[in-house]
Amino acid sequence: MSIRVLVADDQDDVRIGFRLIIDSQPDMTVAGEAADGMRAVDLARHLKPDVVLADIRMPGRDGLEVTRLLARETRVIVVTTFDLDDYVHAALRHGACGFLLKRSGPALLVEAIRAAMAGDTLISPQVTVRLLRHLRVPAPDPLREALTERELEIARLVARGHTNADIAAALFISPGTVKTHVANVQRKVNASNRVGIAAWAWSSGVVQG
Repeated sequence: MSIRVLVADDQDDVRIGFRLIIDSQPDMTVAGEAADGMRAVDLARHLKPDVVLADIRMPGRDGLEVTRLLARETRVIVVTTFDLDDYVHAALRHGACGFLLKRSGPALLVEAIRAAMAGDTLISPQVTVRLLRHLRVPAPDPLREALTERELEIARLVARGHTNADIAAALFISPGTVKTHVANVQRKVNASNRVGIAAWAWSSGVVQG
């Protein structure tokens, strides 16, 4: 089945460009388009796409508000022209499962969509570790359960931007086992997704430097 993508951006040429990139993939299709944030939320709840691409600066509701409203219902990747720390921090806190700069190019866009579907996260290389290291988020809530040593190890690797496949290779375990550990960590730290795990790890001091 095709990965169904909703494209939300107030610029016609950007939506056209994204549609060309997505529809050229054999396993993807554009399920709908929105030129403002309110329409994006309405369409996402009606069409139930697999992934939402949300620009930050849109009329009505901006992309950060769209992310906050939709991240627990579907996968949201924020795509923007603006490499501003405040935007990235807010997007990650609101549960975005990816953050891309528009200049990153079509290959990275496609990779981010596939990563989101696989439960992984892709952030533009220009912003990833630099921003995660300096996340300013509220003090972490108490853990629902203590993390095991293996779960702590995996949380550290997630925080450094490694995919499930990377972690499996590094720890000599199967990707399925990694996926189970990641799900357990996510539940224990009350994170919406693996980016939330990374934010928790950096802010709590589990990973440093």
